[in-house]
Amino acid sequence: MNNLYKDAEQKFLNILKSKNLSILQDVVDLLYLLFDKYNWIGIYIVKDNNLILGPWKGIQATEHIKIPIGKGICGSAVKTGKTELINNVNNDNRYLACFTSTKSEIVVPIRRNDNIIGEIDIDSDKKDSFDHNDKEFLEEIATNLKFIDAISNYISYK
Repeated sequence: MNNLYKDAEQKFLNILKSKNLSILQDVVDLLYLLFDKYNWIGIYIVKDNNLILGPWKGIQATEHIKIPIGKGICGSAVKTGKTELINNVNNDNRYLACFTSTKSEIVVPIRRNDNIIGEIDIDSDKKDSFDHNDKEFLEEIATNLKFIDAISNYISYK
């Protein structure tokens, strides 16, 4: 993992030390700030067989604030429980177009025990933006127990 990811990881861990309810928004804001290729970042929460958009950061809001599990790339990631790394969304018929500028997407499920409770969804306006470094880094975030606790607290708070 290169220095950008290591620096981001340290900043991520510092955010998790705080006790406020804005932890998830702070994480989204951090990713958006540090990675130029991340054009839109959102955390979706699983609720009643749907994904509900939680904290997000980007130039504009997405119309997809509620996605049925199994629909689109986001819904597929929850259904299979596996990270989806799509290098060209135009070649994937599951893609739900949020922005005409989006060219690639990565979606990482977040688990508490054996249950998927949410996911990290990131779009880029460049093809082939995501690689094994992004996958490894985001999967590490998604498995961090304090981050998972923040997701659970967010669900309970809502």
